[in-house]
Amino acid sequence: MSKEKEYHTYLKLEKGLSENSVLAYEQDLDKLRAYCEEHGIDMVHATADDLHRFVQEVLGCVDNTQSQARILTGIRSFYRFLVYHNYIEQDPSELLEMPKRDQHLPEVLTVEEIDRMIAAIDLSSPEGHRNRAIIEMLYGSGLRVSELTTLQLSRIYLKEGYMLIEGKGNKQRLVPISPVAIEWFGYWMEDRSRLDVKPEYKDYAFLNRYGRGLTRAMIFTIVKRLAAETGIRKTISPHTLRHSFATHLLQNGADLRLIQQMLGHESITTTEIYTHLDIQDLRQAVLKYHPANR
Repeated sequence: MSKEKEYHTYLKLEKGLSENSVLAYEQDLDKLRAYCEEHGIDMVHATADDLHRFVQEVLGCVDNTQSQARILTGIRSFYRFLVYHNYIEQDPSELLEMPKRDQHLPEVLTVEEIDRMIAAIDLSSPEGHRNRAIIEMLYGSGLRVSELTTLQLSRIYLKEGYMLIEGKGNKQRLVPISPVAIEWFGYWMEDRSRLDVKPEYKDYAFLNRYGRGLTRAMIFTIVKRLAAETGIRKTISPHTLRHSFATHLLQNGADLRLIQQMLGHESITTTEIYTHLDIQDLRQAVLKYHPANR
């Protein structure tokens, strides 16, 4: 087996990455492979100087620091794999510096804005109860869109108030369901029972009117339409409800580690973005209300 195939297996089985993440890692590695072939360098035995020149010549042309960081992460992962499997003794990428990422704070809705979106749902429509249950789960449990569209009935435990979510890298976690979400999900289940559900979607929690699974695009449409109908001018997506879930928990005193667990973040540093949001809110409050700033 070639090292590239072994690396593919390593990413998928040992690192537990999804197919999309594996593909992204391999595409980023292709950039280094092309550079090494052009300069007559054996990629497996590339030196630290080779990698520094690659960063200067190739990554210097990539404007987005987030893209630069992602490519470097893929390259460092490859050389850690080579060391782990004893193909090389020393990791030449360990001294590569990650670019400083631009701090991008996600858009967050206020509780009042979310209440307005919920109030705008037409409960008399065939999809009304379903859409209310969707919003309650996105905001009340902080689910990703992909987690919502693949949510299975067999993994929802209404009596216990939990659901088993399969997140990124096929990692599973238990997530609480709020009493309000349970109530509206029950109404949706009554509507769902009247649908002609296609056999392959029998275990899917949320369906369209034709008895098939919902797409990510459909969830985006539902959320954006509700935001537009209520006059919210922020850049809204289903992920905005996830951000709002985490931010409101933090603002009301929830521990950051608990938020990390509920969101399914592998690293606490990913969750720490919400502390920046909280500090930003605090700064605005000081500027607005402190007498020294009037």
